[in-house]
Amino acid sequence: MNIEIIFKIAAIGILITVITQILKKSDRDDIATLVALAGLIIVLTLVINMIGDLFEQIKNLFNLY
Repeated sequence: MNIEIIFKIAAIGILITVITQILKKSDRDDIATLVALAGLIIVLTLVINMIGDLFEQIKNLFNLY
């Protein structure tokens, strides 16, 4: 597993947190919620792709299909 993926997820989390806090301070709670949701979707997409790659490697390891 690459450490780059962990840094990428952490960077996205920090960036989304900063943007959300700025939006909440300016009384834009609805947009802050949407930004947080968008960040979650981006991170989940990265994780789902990694899980798909893991299953592909396991399938190749055990010569399935």
